[in-house]
Amino acid sequence: MKILALETSAKSVSAAVVENGSVLASAYQHTGLTHSRTLMPLVDGMLKAAELSLDEMGLIAVANGPGSFTGLRIGVSAAKGLAWAKELPCCGVSTLLAMAQNLRHTDATIVCAMDARRNQVYNAVFRAENGQLTRLTEDRAISLAQLAEELQNDETVKFVVGDGAKLCYNYLLEQGIPCRLAPAALMMQNATGVALAAEELASEGKTVSSQELACVYLRLSQAERERLAKGLKITVD
Repeated sequence: MKILALETSAKSVSAAVVENGSVLASAYQHTGLTHSRTLMPLVDGMLKAAELSLDEMGLIAVANGPGSFTGLRIGVSAAKGLAWAKELPCCGVSTLLAMAQNLRHTDATIVCAMDARRNQVYNAVFRAENGQLTRLTEDRAISLAQLAEELQNDETVKFVVGDGAKLCYNYLLEQGIPCRLAPAALMMQNATGVALAAEELASEGKTVSSQELACVYLRLSQAERERLAKGLKITVD
C-alpha cells in the first residue's frame, strides 16, 4: 500500500510517499515561506516528478501534533481534503514518534524535543534497539528541568532529535547529563518518518476517517491561556 504523508509541524514543510518500508518519493522545503503557500505545490510537484498520482494512494498520513498550532492545522486540513476527495483512510501520527524514526537504526535512547517556549519542550522518549522503537513516555509538554531530572540516572547512550534538539542538548549538558545531537541530516522531523510510522500504525488498524482526523496540541494556545487568565471562556457559546 502506498502512503502519502505530510509534515507541517514546525518551520519546514515536507511530503513523502512510502510503500512497504521503502521511500518512493520525498520533498522538503525550509525557506521561511508559509505552509499555506508551499505544501500543496510541494505535494503536486513531488507526485508529478515521481509519476505518481493520488489515485494510487491507499492511505493519507499527517503529523497531527504536537507542534505549531497554525502549521498543524494546515497539514491536517490538507490531509483531510485529500483523503475526503478519494474516500481514503487517514492516519494521524505523533510528530515525536515520526521524528524518532530518524534514529531507529541506533541502539540508544532517543530524546525527541520540540521547542514549546516558556522553558518547555514537547517531548517523548523512545528506546531504539535492533531497528525497533519502544515508547518509554507519552507525548507531553514538559519543562527542561523535569526532563533532566528524569534522565539524570539514565546511563544509556542518548541522542537528542527534533527542532528543539539543540536547546535540549545544551541544557542537558549543563546539568551534567551526557547526550549526543542527532546528525544534522537526521535532526529535523520530516514526512518520511510520518509515513514509516503510519505504515506500522495502519498494520495495527489504527486509522481514522477524514472526518475523524484531528490535531493533538498537548496544551492550550497562547490566546486560550490569555482568555482563561482574564476569567473568560475559551469558546464562545
